[in-house]
Amino acid sequence: MRGTVTAFDAHVGLGDITMTDGTIVMFHCAEIADGSRQIDIGSEVECDIVMKFSRAEASAIRPA
Repeated sequence: MRGTVTAFDAHVGLGDITMTDGTIVMFHCAEIADGSRQIDIGSEVECDIVMKFSRAEASAIRPA
């Protein structure tokens, strides 16, 4: 799926991606595929959506 990083707190390691359909999913920096644990707000990304703790989260986040 494709979306845009709309929030990211590097200190906590959590952020949000707004998908092209308007859905907002949370992610942890460990899910950034290149291992950098850093991503810029506004970055266009592709990711997989997985269910964790009864909610959808982004996984395998990579540049679009």
